[in-house]
Amino acid sequence: MELWQVPLSFSRLRMFPFFDLAHYVASVLALKEQRGVVEVSVRSPLACWFSAMLYCFGGSVLSSLILGEPPVEFLAKTINILLASSVWYLVFYCPEDIFCQCFSFLPLRLLVAGMKEVTRTWKITDGIAHAAIVYKDAWLVMVAVGWARGAGGGLISNFEQLVRGVWKPETNELLKMSYPVKVTLIGSILFTLQRSQYLPIARHNLMFLYTIFLVVFKVKMMLTRCATSPLAPFEAAMGQIFFGSRKTPSKVKGEGDTSSNGSSVCDQPSEYHYEGAKKKQAKKTE
Repeated sequence: MELWQVPLSFSRLRMFPFFDLAHYVASVLALKEQRGVVEVSVRSPLACWFSAMLYCFGGSVLSSLILGEPPVEFLAKTINILLASSVWYLVFYCPEDIFCQCFSFLPLRLLVAGMKEVTRTWKITDGIAHAAIVYKDAWLVMVAVGWARGAGGGLISNFEQLVRGVWKPETNELLKMSYPVKVTLIGSILFTLQRSQYLPIARHNLMFLYTIFLVVFKVKMMLTRCATSPLAPFEAAMGQIFFGSRKTPSKVKGEGDTSSNGSSVCDQPSEYHYEGAKKKQAKKTE
């Protein structure tokens, strides 16, 4: 095989079963690392299973909702559901936790993480292709569906947490995007531009280069145990250019400042006036 044929052969890879299996393993392992999930698996296996399915198929659920399709359509893929459910059972209920201990081996964990990133590319391109059929030449729809398909598990994390009885609206991905959600959005924009012929690059070449970027930086972040996004310098530069150099103050005068007893600055004059009125009333009654 010649070198120029590698991207083309790569773009024809089948995700089922091996890459899909790696995606399910990485997703369910990430779920188990969340605080309180093990207790939920003991108290309510059904809620734990549903959370695991949202981790594995969240992209399909969210993209279906965006396109006005049944959100339970992913349940029609019986083999995938059975495979993901088998992974869920082994992760949470395998005797002596043998299954999780096997994947604590770093080279195996890196392999699974890399294969999961490969599936991200396929999910983005499949979502864009599906949106282009339903809404032809609708760029924003294609970007939204590709983003949802590739990073749906993160975008619906608040709903998934609610299934487990946890409500943390401050963890909304739109308020503070994680690296996977950001890089999926970038990928969705790139593949939408390529499909609309505004990006002069072949689809298989873009898939190959984008996937290499995902895998390399994912492995690097795991090896260095660095939580800092590699996109941070670009984000800072873009924020400086388009949104100015303003920094969000920790306390805004007149709005966020509070006194030691918890009352706001705006409330203090009325409190002082109230205390003064009480003293005057006391003098009159003496």
